[in-house]
Amino acid sequence: MTLQLADKTLNPPVMLAPMAGITDRPFRDLVMRFGAGMVVSEMVASQEMVQAKPGVRERAELSADVENTAVQLAGRDAHWMAEAARQVADRGARVIDINMGCPAKKVTNGYSGSALLKTPDHALTLIEAVVEAVDVPVTLKTRLGWDDNLLNAPDVARRAQDAGVQLVTIHGRTRCQFYKGHADWQAIRSVKEAVSIPVIANGDIVGSNAARTALDQSGADGVMVGRGAQGKPWLLAQICHDLYGTQAPAVPANADLIDMVRGHYEAMLAFYGTDLGLRVARKHLGWYMDEAVTPATLRRAVLTSRDTAEVLRLLGDALGGNTEAAA
Repeated sequence: MTLQLADKTLNPPVMLAPMAGITDRPFRDLVMRFGAGMVVSEMVASQEMVQAKPGVRERAELSADVENTAVQLAGRDAHWMAEAARQVADRGARVIDINMGCPAKKVTNGYSGSALLKTPDHALTLIEAVVEAVDVPVTLKTRLGWDDNLLNAPDVARRAQDAGVQLVTIHGRTRCQFYKGHADWQAIRSVKEAVSIPVIANGDIVGSNAARTALDQSGADGVMVGRGAQGKPWLLAQICHDLYGTQAPAVPANADLIDMVRGHYEAMLAFYGTDLGLRVARKHLGWYMDEAVTPATLRRAVLTSRDTAEVLRLLGDALGGNTEAAA
């Protein structure tokens, strides 16, 4: 199954969700090497990017030469959203995604992210500004609503479609649920019925069975995978294979797993520099060791060492002790 987004084909429609501090360039590249329909950058704050705040441009590293990479923008001001959209489009962004789903207090307290669900008229001004500013496709990611008393995703999606948005992703929770409970995939169906553009189901897609159930319950055109891919960058490719018959990924084990993780670690060091790279890498190494059921003492040694050569050496033992679990 393919999904058409303007002149771009998502084949198959299995996408990597934007995750702050996680879906950076090294991780997106790794996921795409295994196989995915599209990957989305970390959320980029629009005003901070335009004003060149330290670190923001690095987070917006676009993989401009890579097909099917989207850049996600967040903000509360139409001017800054439009300016940021122009900048990332000029730097090679193939798709621009608007964040109306982030539940973090530091985002919603600034009236961005999912807080925009409380002010749909204002949200529409941001959407219109971005669509008018660029020629590349614009998509939207949001939630079912702010809380159980404001489940307005169908109306927001319909208005976004009318404004020129070409795809909408719905996380099957309200903002006030954060990540508690279970995503309500059935509730996404009301959004699918409200629009004619593609709808992507998101939330708790942790494997092929969950992806299949989410599609059945929501009627969505594809799925977006977030936290389930942590420590398993091959997961999207596995879902693609199981649901759409693409080539099965070679899930790394034993020496191949160690080589892959070492390569990811070195890519993070090269991308961020050693000092920051050491800190950023810890979360990813922790997830890989979760999968490998690494002994606590060895895990601690990997995550506390500031000697990159020692980390590379320790990873051999940390990931090789239980390779069946790692796979």
